[in-house]
Amino acid sequence: MRFRSVFFGAASRAKLGTPAQQQRFRRTYSHLRRPDSERPSFGIAFDIDGVILRGRTPIGGSPQALRRLYDADGSLKVPFLFLTNGGGVPETKRALELSELLKVQISALQVVQGHSPFRRLVSRFENELIVAIGKGEPAAVMLEYGFKKVLSIDDYASYFNDIDPLSQYKSWGLKHSYERNYNSKGLQPKYDVYSERVKGAFVVSDPVDWGRDIQVLCDILRCGGLPGKENGHQPPLFFAADDLEYQAVFPSERLGMGAFRIGLESIYNSIHSSPLEYTSFGKPNPFVFKNAESILTKLVTHVCQVKETMMGEKCAFNTIYMIGDNPKVDINGAKKVGHPWFSILTRTGVFRGKDNHEQYPADLVVDTVGDAIDFILKKECT
Repeated sequence: MRFRSVFFGAASRAKLGTPAQQQRFRRTYSHLRRPDSERPSFGIAFDIDGVILRGRTPIGGSPQALRRLYDADGSLKVPFLFLTNGGGVPETKRALELSELLKVQISALQVVQGHSPFRRLVSRFENELIVAIGKGEPAAVMLEYGFKKVLSIDDYASYFNDIDPLSQYKSWGLKHSYERNYNSKGLQPKYDVYSERVKGAFVVSDPVDWGRDIQVLCDILRCGGLPGKENGHQPPLFFAADDLEYQAVFPSERLGMGAFRIGLESIYNSIHSSPLEYTSFGKPNPFVFKNAESILTKLVTHVCQVKETMMGEKCAFNTIYMIGDNPKVDINGAKKVGHPWFSILTRTGVFRGKDNHEQYPADLVVDTVGDAIDFILKKECT
């Protein structure tokens, strides 16, 4: 296996979206203007699945817990963000969904998803043909980031007859393909997929049709970006995360993107002379936590009007609390990056143990996210 770690040293360059998004954020919290001496000395990063929500249902008293981080007038009091390996929709849409479910106002700037770091690759692939894989709206995600030539794997596969030998047995797939092609008035590809090579494949969220997606990705990757042709140099492959399991609505954990990666890698290495090369983002990669720290700092500079000094020093946190349910992902990542991160493990998701996790022990174990907020606010005397 070849694994290329993603650890960009320029975490401080993390952006808070477009100028229009930044202006909307300033306007949202324009009535909260704390002087530097009153700025919060701590921040919070929440995992979502298994901590805040299970499916679309709030858990652990999460709506009430989050409301404690706002002033009575709805202004943000404590800087926090959601740090999740999940995704599949643009951050703007996810922020609206979270706002509706949790009954507090969430900005897109407060949503950091597994695929959020993909926006850093725009300059490299902006005008190249890329394929986006996963549930939800993977192509819309990449287009919003600034990539110009994007096809979802559903659309890409539909232009190659018989690339999926089992498609005839997938009634839902045939119906979806028929409706898409009917609405687009034919099978004319948006791009010249028959001669233009795919220059990058991005697994944005958990794939839906594993068999089809593994088959098509093997075709793309071993044929140099042009399925059905002779073997060629493997295009770059990126995964938004590498979770083996995650907590969904079903009582026991579900297989995640990491399981899909294992399946793809095992098959690819069995049929190709060179091992699969890929890059994985997402927790527990230390870059993700450094990036979150940078975004939290920028949230404070916007909300509290803290200015950088002439020496370029930025306001720092004494503590950043990572509240998660997955010891291997959330707790392990916070431990890897070290100060100022403090890990809190809840029992509402992947972890259900009575005591601390043996391999990846958290700094604190609580039952729910509500308990975690109780501890933080008491400790910080807020």
